[in-house]
Order: sequence, then structure tokens, then C-alpha cells
Amino acid sequence: MYENMTFEFILNRMLDRVPGNIDKREGSVIYDTLAPAAAELVQMYVELNINLNLAFAGTSGGEYLERRTKEMGITRQLATKARRKGLFYGSGNTPINIPIGSRFSIETLNYVALGKLAEGEYIMECEISGTAGNEPSGAMLPIDYVPGLVRGELADILESGQDEETDEKLLNRYQLHVRKPSTSGNMYQYRQWAFEIPGVGDAKVFPLWDGPGTVKVVIVDANKQPANMGLVEETAEYIETVRPIGANVSVVSGTAKEVDVSATVELAAGYTLQSVTDGFTAALTDYLKSITFTTAYISYAKIGTVLLGTPGVLDYSRLTVNNDLVNVELADEEVPVSGIISLGV
Repeated sequence: MYENMTFEFILNRMLDRVPGNIDKREGSVIYDTLAPAAAELVQMYVELNINLNLAFAGTSGGEYLERRTKEMGITRQLATKARRKGLFYGSGNTPINIPIGSRFSIETLNYVALGKLAEGEYIMECEISGTAGNEPSGAMLPIDYVPGLVRGELADILESGQDEETDEKLLNRYQLHVRKPSTSGNMYQYRQWAFEIPGVGDAKVFPLWDGPGTVKVVIVDANKQPANMGLVEETAEYIETVRPIGANVSVVSGTAKEVDVSATVELAAGYTLQSVTDGFTAALTDYLKSITFTTAYISYAKIGTVLLGTPGVLDYSRLTVNNDLVNVELADEEVPVSGIISLGV
């Protein structure tokens, strides 16, 4: 808005107000007097422009975006810790119990035993928040001595750890709230309720899916992948506490629809087939995320465009998607995910 308010523009405008019979050349007293003031005014306009952008949700970010969304009762979702299933065995591969509070390490992360699920099975919580706690699996090493312990394993995800909500997702939730008002348990409200659970990346609502009073909510995780059972259960439990009386709500995960792509590519100088394959896989994943729950098919032409736009690809031929040359249809609850990527030269 204030792009024209440059140092030269402001200074010249100030000098224009000085009578013509006074020396206004660079180095003159009046010039040297006005120049610092003009510089300060330029800085003021820069800050005014920043403040103007921070005042609107679409151009704001960080703390200031939170201030804007809080006006509508929407707060940033905090990072959460992953909870995993821990399996513990003694001699002879016999399950054994461990003390609550016992700590174990795997790779660079530590987990602590919170509670017992069954004989030799425990809830293990990562000591740091975020998605990192979802990644490792396999053998754990005890930090604290546990009598009789021979082997410990980190297994299934019980509750996914989530990173702090990004500005992008917070803005999306805010815009959904503003642009698609939710009232009396309409479909927009069910979608908003699903988004209030940390880790839910999107949701699709099917009113009256199994007759009067029934609602189905299909969710995916933050990476637009099928949601794990813990996330599904957490979402279902929350919606049960806020749904209208009499509504019969089912919450399920989206079903993965794998997208296999095969093509012959012409490589640019300095690029390897592996680097091009990695770049295309990342770009394809972004495209598939962008169409989750928004379209009824995966575009064959769009995948060709994504391939041609991949750095290192000069041209391509023999492109097939799921072994065919046509668009790939998506069922109502299907989520497109990258499958086998096979590029050749």
C-alpha cells in the first residue's frame, strides 16, 4: 500500500515545500536537515505496511494470526506427545511386567511407561512432543534397570504425536469457520469438530449416510494419509461429546488409493534418474494431498504436468497411471497416496 513512499519521494516532497530562493541542493543545510527526517518516515511507512498485513488473517502469521483467530474462538493446537505400545519379555520370550515410570531409549528418543495394557504390554509416551515420536520402532534399550528384562520393543502407535499447528492449518480452520458457518449440527459443523482434533488433516462428512439421523465422518491425518485407529477413536470420542442429541455418528479413516506411475523420461544434463525420481515422488505426493476429498478422480494429464515440471525432466513418454492411460476414479472415502514410482530412460 505504501510502496511509493520511498526515501527519494518523501525527501523531494519535503524539499518542494521549501521556498525556491533557499539552497536545496544535496549537502545544503536544508537538505541535510530534512534527509534524516525522510529516512525515519520511510521506516514508519514500512512498519505501517507490516502492521496492515498483520491485521488481516490472510496475510498475518505467528502470534498475530493467533490474535485474529481467537476473536472467533479458534486457538492454535499445541504439540502433543506420541503414545506407543511397548512389549517387554523376559527369558524364554515370556512377557514380563515393568515398573510404571521406567524409561527406555530408541534411536535418539526416550519413552516412559505410563500404564499397563496387558501382561508385558505398556503405554509408552515419548518424552518430547511432535511427530518424531511416531517414527521409530523396534528394540528399545532400558535407561533404568529392570530386573529380569531380556528384550523390549516399541510397537504400535496408540496416539499419534503431533507438531504444533502450522499457520497454514490454523488459517484454514479460521477460514472454514468464517466462510462455511456451522449451525445446529450441519455438515460444516461436523467437519469443524473433526478439525479441532490435533492430527486431523481433513475430513469429509456424509449426512444421512445410513438413514435418518446418521452421519459418517471420514478423516485423514495431518499428512493427508489414512488416519490410524487412535486418531479415529479420539475424533469419534470428541464428536460424541458435542453432537446434537439423537445423532448416530460414525467416524472412520479414509481408505488408501495407491497411485502407481510409470514413464520413460529424458534427463537434463547433470541429473540422475534417482534424483529425478525423488523429486517427482515429492511433487506427486503434494499433488495428491491437494486433491484429497476435493475431487472424484486423479487427473492423468495433471500427473503428466507434474512429471514435466520436475527439475531434470526435459520430456517424457509412455506415461501410465495404475497401468492405464486414463484418469483414476476415486470412491467417496478413498484417499490418493503415492504407490510404486517407476521411471526409466
